[in-house]
Amino acid sequence: MADEYAEKMSRKSLPELQLYVQNHVEYREDAVLAALTELERRGEQPTEAAAIRAALTPIVEQQRAAQAELAASRPAVPGQATPAADAPALYSPGTIVLFSMLPISTMVGGGVLLGINLFRLRRMKALLGLILFIVGYLVAASQVLTWAVLTQGLHPLIGSLLFNVPAVLVYLFWFWPRYVRTDTYRSKSMIPPIIICFLLVWGLQRAMPYLIKQQPKEVQMEMEQLMKR
Repeated sequence: MADEYAEKMSRKSLPELQLYVQNHVEYREDAVLAALTELERRGEQPTEAAAIRAALTPIVEQQRAAQAELAASRPAVPGQATPAADAPALYSPGTIVLFSMLPISTMVGGGVLLGINLFRLRRMKALLGLILFIVGYLVAASQVLTWAVLTQGLHPLIGSLLFNVPAVLVYLFWFWPRYVRTDTYRSKSMIPPIIICFLLVWGLQRAMPYLIKQQPKEVQMEMEQLMKR
């Protein structure tokens, strides 16, 4: 991966390289170090270069050591490509889509997994943007969905599908290519998120009768009708 970034940085313009340095918290540590090396090769010496190297070099070395140890502990599978030792462990787009479409998790579940990816890659501004998108989407889309179900007779399952699809498209075609920006990663297991989802659903089912009883009678009747559909 280090050689890959070195080759990639050699093709970038000076302003692009300087952008990596100025916004180093938004990029992978090894990519920033490669950008610094390329700037120095071109005779440029950013004032903050020494401080950035001192902060990022131990992180990169620790990541590479951990990835090498993990790769060495895995048995080789004939015919199966092995990700690079320093490739980040991320939830794949397929896993994000799956959790976005499941009734037990909806687009929030897929958004959480994508957010974990962004946090792992230190894309903090992108993570904040994702959180704002999810909150705004939930407020706007849930009102439309409630109106369609209660007044237009839309089946809740169909409404849930229509509710999730636009968010999934934003995850795949906006956030992933702009902020994840890698096809080289180790796919994380989906088993822990599945277990967490089922535990949340179980807890919600146990709490639902109590929550319904706390609502006004008109709201109770509407919620009971929805649950019977």
